[in-house]
Amino acid sequence: MHIIAFVTQKGGAGKSTLASNVAVAGHLAGERVFICDLDPLQSLVKWSKARKALDIPVEHIPPGKLAPALAALESRGVTLAVIDTPGSDLAASEEAIRAADLCLIPARPNTLDIWASEATLGKVRSCGKDYAFLLNQCPPAQQGVRVERGVQALQELGALLAPLVSTRVDYQDAIRLGLGVGELNPDGAPAREMRRLWTSLRRRLEEKAKLASETQASLLPYRSFFDQAIKAHDLYASFLNALLPANLARPAEKTPSKDAAERRGHS
Repeated sequence: MHIIAFVTQKGGAGKSTLASNVAVAGHLAGERVFICDLDPLQSLVKWSKARKALDIPVEHIPPGKLAPALAALESRGVTLAVIDTPGSDLAASEEAIRAADLCLIPARPNTLDIWASEATLGKVRSCGKDYAFLLNQCPPAQQGVRVERGVQALQELGALLAPLVSTRVDYQDAIRLGLGVGELNPDGAPAREMRRLWTSLRRRLEEKAKLASETQASLLPYRSFFDQAIKAHDLYASFLNALLPANLARPAEKTPSKDAAERRGHS
């Protein structure tokens, strides 16, 4: 199961909007998706009620319950967990960061959001987690100087996922109706943005999973020899266990009697 967390210490960066649309994009691509809403405002729980469908379940997860909830989801066959976090609750954000395979840090192209991204990045790095930035709510008509500066600033901090997410009415309409833009208007520009974003995310998650698998394999380069040694040990242990009852059952040798010992002494 892949786990994506949307985290930033700045409110209004679009975490809930992005989380719902990424969840829908993953669902449309064939993933079994579950959304964990850590925000006390429960914005995505309300989105789910407007959706009036059970294809992408959403639950509010109280503090301290995220880890067991994720374990239960994986056991039920969920393939993608999307975590939405509040901007002000640092404890909830840290809980999500520690659980995530990939932390997504959305930011609008303005100075305050960039500063907040730096603070969030510090927490993500301290937890040793993989991360990427998303530049959100960009003017759709043209990429002005403000957007270019935002791109440059986030690229200097770390990886910036493509595409840039624009400000469009479809995003607000989709949230209101409990949909993703890929469902509201599949041929629209926002739907294409989300499909491209999901492709980028899936590639990033698959590369991370492959690297983790290769790292695990490199920790034991002689695995076949190790397995043979284990089997040999089991065989040896079985052999000893088979001999042990016979040894215990073997009658003890008789101690020579005193008369026999004296006779041997005289002879």
